[in-house]
Amino acid sequence: MAVEIKARRHALELSQEDLAGRCELDRPYISLMEVARKQPTISVLLRLAEGLEYSLPEFMKRVMKRYQHERDASGLK
Repeated sequence: MAVEIKARRHALELSQEDLAGRCELDRPYISLMEVARKQPTISVLLRLAEGLEYSLPEFMKRVMKRYQHERDASGLK
């Protein structure tokens, strides 16, 4: 999830501060999620998806696709 948040934020040309403002979260919390030190609750996931201009199902689909790709690349099943 961390990589997808950061990748989408960059694609939208948003700073962490910009995304935090869109999601009504603190910038340090965005930073911690981007380095996988914090895992968001479902309510935060909803706000993140909206801030990243995704529906929640689309956001989760992209997270799962990235996870599966990384898992396949590492040879894990």
